[in-house]
Amino acid sequence: MLGHDRKSRILEIAQSEGTLRVEDLAQRLGVADQTIRRDLSQLSKSGQLERVHGGAVLSSSANNLDYDRRLNRNAEGKRQIGRACASLIQNGSSVFMNIGTTAEGVAAEMMDHTDLLVVTNSLNTANILAVNPNIEIIVAGGTLRRTDGGLLGNLTAQFLELFKFDHAIISCAGIDEDGDLLDFDLQEVHATQSILRQASSVHVVADNTKVRRRAPGKISNLRNVDTWVTDATLPQDLSDLCEAVGTRVIVADAA
Repeated sequence: MLGHDRKSRILEIAQSEGTLRVEDLAQRLGVADQTIRRDLSQLSKSGQLERVHGGAVLSSSANNLDYDRRLNRNAEGKRQIGRACASLIQNGSSVFMNIGTTAEGVAAEMMDHTDLLVVTNSLNTANILAVNPNIEIIVAGGTLRRTDGGLLGNLTAQFLELFKFDHAIISCAGIDEDGDLLDFDLQEVHATQSILRQASSVHVVADNTKVRRRAPGKISNLRNVDTWVTDATLPQDLSDLCEAVGTRVIVADAA
């Protein structure tokens, strides 16, 4: 495999799995560890990856620049998740929705809801909900991330602490085998953590591509989540973990 093709494959693996390990990549691509280290260094210099001990992770900027690809990935699964999660939200509720294409899928399924108050730090989600005149929408302040319409920063976190919510709808980049909710952007992690302290019920929306996917920032753990809405049966270890910590799992295609 030529160097260009190898780097393209490394980026594909990063998009799918989040975290890269030198030894694993070397074995999968059939090259020496030193070759992989050189590739990772070059990709890091170009801003596409961030080096960490023993490997690399997809940089937050590279991840966010890929918004269109993420929007179209598993679109049907996200639609099913959106419908199932929207059914959990009672009319008259206060709701927070964070940044993410899966959360946007939930918003698209809330067109028949009435008397809702929705607070979001996603301009995309706010624009989707704006079609429904029966939803009051409050958009958090903060610094605009142009790649996906997210609002982030200290101002965002401080603003969100002004509220108490009946429901928080949270998407994330990955959920690992320990049940940790993960993301790439540490500012996004900080904003979402503010919400988890403010919500009576927490619903995580994460499709099968997020299962066992790694990212460097830890938001929280499934033990702090009331419901995980997904689109496929979980691996047995994660299913057992959810049962042990009291997290209800809804498989959307069976809902």
